[in-house]
Parts: sequence; C-alpha cells; structure tokens
Amino acid sequence: MPNPFSSSKRNRGFTLVELLVVIAIIGVLVGLLLPAVQAAREAARRMSCSNNFKQIGLALHNYHSAYDRCPTSQGGTTNPTRSDAESQAVGTGFNRSDLNWLVGLTPFMEQQAVWEQISNPLTITGGTFQAMGPNPKRSQSNYGSTPYEPWITELQTLRCPSDPGTGLPSDGRTNYAYCAGDSVHMGDWGSLDNNEQINNTRAIAVRHGQRGFFVPRTSMSFRDILDGLSNTIAAGEITTDLGDRDKRTHWGASGGTNDDGRDMVGPNGALACDGTDPTRPQFWGSQVTVNDSESDRRRGYKWAFGRIAYTGMNTILPPNREVCLSGDHSSAGVCPPSSRHQGGCHVLMGDGAVKFITDSIEAGNSNSAQVSNASGGLAAGRESPFGLWGALGTRGAKEVIEESF
Repeated sequence: MPNPFSSSKRNRGFTLVELLVVIAIIGVLVGLLLPAVQAAREAARRMSCSNNFKQIGLALHNYHSAYDRCPTSQGGTTNPTRSDAESQAVGTGFNRSDLNWLVGLTPFMEQQAVWEQISNPLTITGGTFQAMGPNPKRSQSNYGSTPYEPWITELQTLRCPSDPGTGLPSDGRTNYAYCAGDSVHMGDWGSLDNNEQINNTRAIAVRHGQRGFFVPRTSMSFRDILDGLSNTIAAGEITTDLGDRDKRTHWGASGGTNDDGRDMVGPNGALACDGTDPTRPQFWGSQVTVNDSESDRRRGYKWAFGRIAYTGMNTILPPNREVCLSGDHSSAGVCPPSSRHQGGCHVLMGDGAVKFITDSIEAGNSNSAQVSNASGGLAAGRESPFGLWGALGTRGAKEVIEESF
C-alpha cells in the first residue's frame, strides 16, 4: 500500500536547454534595457545643461539690474602704448579689452572667490598680475612659466555634462557662448582698431552689420534689444574640441585676407570652408586647411577670452554646422552653436528662457550675402537672409516671429 504522505513527483533541476533559454531571455532584456538607461542618463544631462544655462541667464539679469547694462563682449582694460605681447606678461595692467562676457558674471553665479582673484592684483612667484588680469589669449607656455589661475580654472557652471572634453590642452573650457547676430563683418575687434582706439570707419561698419545681442567691445543694455528679449537669442551652447578635426570645434580657414570677415560676406560666404569628409560628414576632409597649429587654439578652450572662435556664436548657419574663420583664431567667422545632445542645442533667450533649437530649424539661404557695408553686402536694416534662425539672432531688424521653435 503506497504511503499517502510521500510525493509521487521526482525533484529535478534545469536541463541545459532550459538554462540556455533563460540566459538568452535575460540577454534580450538587458539589450532592451541598456538603450533606455542611456537615454535616461542623457535626458538627465540635458536637463542639467539647461539648468546651467538658466543660472547664466539669471546672472545676466542680476548683472543688468546692478549696472543697468550687459557685461561687455571683449571688455576689460587697455593700454594703447603697449604691445599685445606685453598684455600677456606678468606685471602688466591691461588685457587688451579681450575679456569674455562671462568674466563679469562670475560674482552673480556664485563664483565670488574667482571674481575676487580677477578684480584684485594677484601675486605669484615672479611678480604680480594687476587687477582684471592679463590677456586671456595667453598660450600654454605662458601659463607654464607664469600661471594666472582664474583664466585656467574650469567653472562647472560653464560646462555641459554631455560634453566629455576635459583637461589639457585647454586653458579652461566653456560650453556657453554669446550671440553676435547674423553677420561676420567687424566681428573681430568691433569699433576699436589694433591700438584699442575708436576708429570711425570701423564704428560705422559695426553699426551696419553687428546686429546681435552682444557687439564686440561695445556696451549693450536691454533697451538696445528692440525686437524684445523673448525674441532674441542672448547666448548659445557650443561643444569643446576633442582633438579629432570635428568641424564644429576645430575651425577651418577661408583663405581670406581680411580679419573683419569681408572675404566671407559675398555669395557662398557662409560656406567658405566647406569640405567635409564624405565618409565622415561631421569631420573636416583632408583637403581643408584646419587653421592654427597651437594645441590650445580650439573652440571653447579659453572661457575668459572674448573672441568669437572661442566663446561666441552667430545665427548664419544652423546648429552643429562647420566653424569657418576668415583668418587666424582672433578673426571673425561663421561660428554656429553646437552640442553633444542629439539633434540640436540649447539657446538662452534674452528674457532668461532656455530653448532647445533643432538642427533642422528654418535657416533661409545659407549661400546668401550677409548684412554689411562692405562690397557685396546687404543693405542695413533689412530682415535677416537666414530665415527664422537669423531673425532670432538680430536685436532690432523688426522681423515677426510667427513660427514655433
């Protein structure tokens, strides 16, 4: 008679086939989960980047409340009787009016310690830097012998978490750049000549072509933004260079001879450096001259240097297109914003709002001439030839913004 308390079933383990099936199912699930995790991480980084930009926008408005003006793009101290080389040396008291707009914002974005170093004489071994520091165009060799710490300090508020660039050969990276409008003309020195003196010819050309929220070496305020703060881009996001000939971060040279960008004003000016690698369209082809051999002359590498190649952008080509200068690293050029986010980049509007602009934004005719009083330029006061994108970059052209962006 069978035992009623005994089990009629035999205990057994997994067969090899069952184990392999379970492993395969787990592998499929992990494969499905990883992209979702990566997407969630990028979404968090993108939100963090947007928050950084909002802090910069808040700092801009607090600065304007304090001084009734915006921080100057390419501002600072000057000495017309001294050479550019002297402005980079220890013991001098000027920076050749080359400071970036972000320098003045430091005390308004919780970087008071950095601002105190900048705004006061800073003593190092070998001498004392005067208040407002040396010219931030200094090279790595300058910093190696006489380091000026504020210019080589990397401020986390100025960094996008999605940008992996870090450390040397950069001096101090930034991912946020001022907006210079929709024309390259006079986008290098503004109305000042090479001796930091007002030049009437240049001043007239600047009023004609420099139509952005910021104008080089010119004091601007919110009352100058006639199109309205909510309709005008104040700043845009940029990527920093990784040493890979990326066309967004390592500028090409147009072969021009005029530092103010006149060689890029006529037809095809916006595409003067076109020559990407057909198999890798995000990178320059071997036929393109990639200007400036010094390793620290790259996009976003000098947060305190106000020249557009390092810390500026314009609304000529849409986001994530190539950077093209008319001459060397200090010259004017076509400098679109860019980012490591998928499909576009952030911009900061004048009212402090942060918006994500896609690469496919309506940008008019990229082959058009630009507004300029140089030969071949378009008449002053006309609407931007670069569509909605160009209209967002101009402060007083009276374009009507009807499209969403």
